Amino acid sequence: MTISEYNSCVDEYADNLYRFMFKQTGDSPSAKDLVQDAYLKLWQKYKDVDFKKAKSYLFTTGYNKMIDNYRKNSRQELIQDSHVRTHTHSDQYSDLSEILEEALNKLPEIQKSVIMLRDYEGYSYDEIGEITNLKSSQVKVYIYRGRLKLKEYLISVEHVL
Repeated sequence: MTISEYNSCVDEYADNLYRFMFKQTGDSPSAKDLVQDAYLKLWQKYKDVDFKKAKSYLFTTGYNKMIDNYRKNSRQELIQDSHVRTHTHSDQYSDLSEILEEALNKLPEIQKSVIMLRDYEGYSYDEIGEITNLKSSQVKVYIYRGRLKLKEYLISVEHVL
């Protein structure tokens, strides 16, 4: 990959990568850090990465870094055990996008990731498999199971009211 192709990757994929990372983490600074880490790694290996595979490389790198951070933070949270999650109910109107966002956040990390890559970013099953290091059949199963959980959550009256 040439330097101009690298710059082209920044122009073409940075927003999509940020949007994916933000949807996964729900935290803008973390999403920006993950995007920056992915581009840093691409810059360090730009001579070895084919321009045609740069998008996949960026999403794979970002996804793997996100999982590493998630695992690290999960261990710290278990050690600290500092907060208790409570469920609250609001009588105010809930926007459908908020309900969908809440439903997505209830999914296991892998299901959320593959659904986001498929439905929000438009990747094929094979591309998602390449990004997440899963077989295409595993990707299909995770998407199917995730969509079932989303459906169950969304048709439940208590979540819509």
